[in-house]
Amino acid sequence: MVVGLIASRQTSAHVPRAADASASGSASGSGSGSGSALTVSATPTGRAIAPGFLGLSLEYTAIGAYAGKDPKAINPVFEQLIRNLAPGAAPDLRIGGDTTDWTWWPVPGVAKPGGVRFGLDKRWLAVTAALTHAVGARLILGINFELDSTTDAAAEAHALVNGLGPSSIEALELGNEPELYGSFSWYKNAQGEHVTGRAPGYVFSTYLPDFARVARALPKYPLAGPATGAPKWIPELGTFLPAEPRVKVATLHRYPLQQCFLPTTAPQYPSVAHILAPSASQGLADSVASLVGVAHARHVALRIDEMNTVSCGGAPGISNGFVSALWALDAVFQMARVGVDGVNIHTYPGAPYELFTFDRKHGKWTGSVAPEYYGLLMFAQAAPAGARLLHTSGSLGNVRSWATRAPDGTVHVVLINDYTAQSRTIDVKIAGATGAATLERLRAPGVTAKTGVTIGGQSFGTATTTGLPSGRSGVASLTPANGTYVVKMPPASAALLTLPGTPSG
Repeated sequence: MVVGLIASRQTSAHVPRAADASASGSASGSGSGSGSALTVSATPTGRAIAPGFLGLSLEYTAIGAYAGKDPKAINPVFEQLIRNLAPGAAPDLRIGGDTTDWTWWPVPGVAKPGGVRFGLDKRWLAVTAALTHAVGARLILGINFELDSTTDAAAEAHALVNGLGPSSIEALELGNEPELYGSFSWYKNAQGEHVTGRAPGYVFSTYLPDFARVARALPKYPLAGPATGAPKWIPELGTFLPAEPRVKVATLHRYPLQQCFLPTTAPQYPSVAHILAPSASQGLADSVASLVGVAHARHVALRIDEMNTVSCGGAPGISNGFVSALWALDAVFQMARVGVDGVNIHTYPGAPYELFTFDRKHGKWTGSVAPEYYGLLMFAQAAPAGARLLHTSGSLGNVRSWATRAPDGTVHVVLINDYTAQSRTIDVKIAGATGAATLERLRAPGVTAKTGVTIGGQSFGTATTTGLPSGRSGVASLTPANGTYVVKMPPASAALLTLPGTPSG
């Protein structure tokens, strides 16, 4: 988990402000009046949404808790929740996080290192292989780098590749947030002394030859890295990639807010206003925008393979409240705007921003789904693989907007009302559109609500046995008046307007 990482652009405003109108796919204005106009052109912008663009990031210890411990009875609710985020495409799963450097594959004759807390075994491999096969996932797998052992790293990598199948491996990710190795203790020794994974003052120039040395011992599969979120390390991607041609997935971590080491007045301290501020979504994406070209110039994909709301502790009502769904919907679109190849939303048992929890009784699985997941689900519906962002313009105040055209010609328009106590009416004009559209809403009892969230009138409820929202559909038909679709937006809500098969223009 990233500690102390913030977006490159911050605002200390107490009231959330809309995204800058110059950003593709979003619009802003003064916010005066109850009605605003949005125009959606037929002109696509940026790259197509890649298959598996929206993925998950899981800790190694999360597999047993989420998928179960029986490879012949994988949790079907978890499987479906994964599929929902990558409709018609192979899901992207990153298994790593902090547990990357706490995990190993036991090596005969080698005592378990002090920093290792979790040992991989054949059952873990069998469960993960069964899950991977069931959902058709592509995997980014963390390899223990803090251990600083070529022997152990090679043993772990070979065990993972052989146990999970080479065809499922997207990349092996060496280490997790190495910028922290010299600052945070890896374990305590028998005398109770804190031991760090590297010497204090560990910097990028020292990391680079370290990485090269351990990487040479790994099986010849694509690598991922540098798995960093540090403001001083992220710009070093331009040095890292030429030095490591085996790296085919550049990986960075982004969290807009943090709980530790900050006064409550700091703009990155968790609050409703701060998570809805432009810095938390647009600014987060802008902080990596310049690196997209750096990676693509070397034919390397750039993934934000660990991302969520709040690092270094929880924030009740923020990290686990409905506001996180509104943030996630906008933040993932913002990452698509700047051209990254995908994002992996981080979750694990006990996380303050955990997306779901599971229980198994008498052989039957049930799941509880957090509000943030609903926002991710709306993104998956609005931006399927191959979709392109469309240019939008207008003056919407604190209502953010996104539009896409799917490969089959379907146009999706997403509206996000960041006004927490004010409804808005948006007049939407879509180039070439004349027929009826469908309107699906994302709502909750309040901006910090932890329950009662609905999407299209449906919900996962307090417990789901299917991994699919259920209940009476609230999707409505919307007929344009004089070529305009009038969408009323309640406070703190989102809406998805869909026009099937709209001509490409």
